[in-house]
Formats: sequence, C-alpha cells, structure tokens
Amino acid sequence: MSSKTLVMSEELRAYLLSVSAREPDILRRLREETANLPQSGMQISVEQGQFMSLLVSLLGAKTTLEVGVFTGYSSLVTALAMPPDGRIIACDVSEEWTGIARRYWQEAGVADKIDLRLGPAAETLQALAAEGYQNSFDFAFIDADKGNYDRYYESALTLLRPGGLIAIDNTLWSGRVADPTVQDADTLALRALNEKLHGDERVTLSLLPIGDGLTLAMKRA
Repeated sequence: MSSKTLVMSEELRAYLLSVSAREPDILRRLREETANLPQSGMQISVEQGQFMSLLVSLLGAKTTLEVGVFTGYSSLVTALAMPPDGRIIACDVSEEWTGIARRYWQEAGVADKIDLRLGPAAETLQALAAEGYQNSFDFAFIDADKGNYDRYYESALTLLRPGGLIAIDNTLWSGRVADPTVQDADTLALRALNEKLHGDERVTLSLLPIGDGLTLAMKRA
C-alpha cells in the first residue's frame, strides 16, 4: 500500500513499459519518426497512448474529437481502438505535421475514420456546434495551444454527450504549474484551467500523473 503516487525514475518507467506496453509496430514507427523532429516533445508517451486506447475501448466510443493532431500518434491510437464505423474529427493547423499523420493513418487502414479539419480549432469547434453536433461525441482529447485550452474545453463540453469523457494533456506542465515563480502565459493558462476544473460541477474529475499530466473530465447528465 502507498498513500501517494510513486516518483517515476527512468529505471521504473523502463520496467513499467517492459511489462505493460503493447505498442503496435505502426505506432512504434510513427513515434520513432516523430522523435527526429525538433518539436518531438509534443509527442505523447507510449503509456499515455495505451491508456487512452483503453479509455476509448471502455467507453465504446464511436464518435471522438481531437484538438491538436501533431503527427497523428494520439489519433491513430484512438482510431485503432474504435469499431469499424467509428469516426474522429481531428483539428489542427499544420499541413506539414498532419501530412506525416495521413501517411500512417492510410497505412494502418484507418484513414476513412478520420475527418481532418485544418484551420483554427476554435473556429472548427464553433462550426460543429452550429452544425448540430451538441451532445453527440463520446470522447475528446485536447492537446494544442495552451492559451486556448479553456475555450477548447468549453466547446468540447458542449459537443460531448452526457457520460462522455474529455482528456486534457499537459496539465502538470513538467511541474511548472506548482512553481509560483513561473509566470509565463502558458503556465498561467494551465493553472487557471486546473483551478476552474477543480470547482466545475458539470464534470466528474481526475488529474492523473501520467505523461505530462492528463486530466479526465466526465460530463455529468
């Protein structure tokens, strides 16, 4: 028994992966290609991807939303966990990075599940609400520009069905959210969102120390 979460050393993480990770080859190859990019730190971890796959399966999700695609690891994880008739609406602004994603989606045979919408995510989410998608998504993953996280969260909550789940990445922000001397705009935005979520009675909440911090918010009826 333990009254607090273990600090994850590199040795312990290596052990965790050795007895838990079941990363398909196509995901491994995408992760390794992404690791060569200067922006590779934007990639979610193997264990977080596997956890998200489990969440999607448990939800029986058929309609999901992704805000921030990067090279497509999280969307590929999600698509592989969904049934053949599943659909992801994926929002991003980068043709270059999502071009990598498209290659792997195609190779994995899931490209027809993923509706990539290039453009500012806030506008895409607003358009979805206007198109009548309120209360229809089973799962949403937010991993994009931190200054707009609150806006993305509110839009996702509108689009999510009761009982649906929002997963928000980077909410521990390498520990910077707990350091009062750090006052940059992204850290302030994440702190404000974390505090807001703590008191938000519209959701059932849990912030998990996986990856860079993953907040789970289930929409209440």
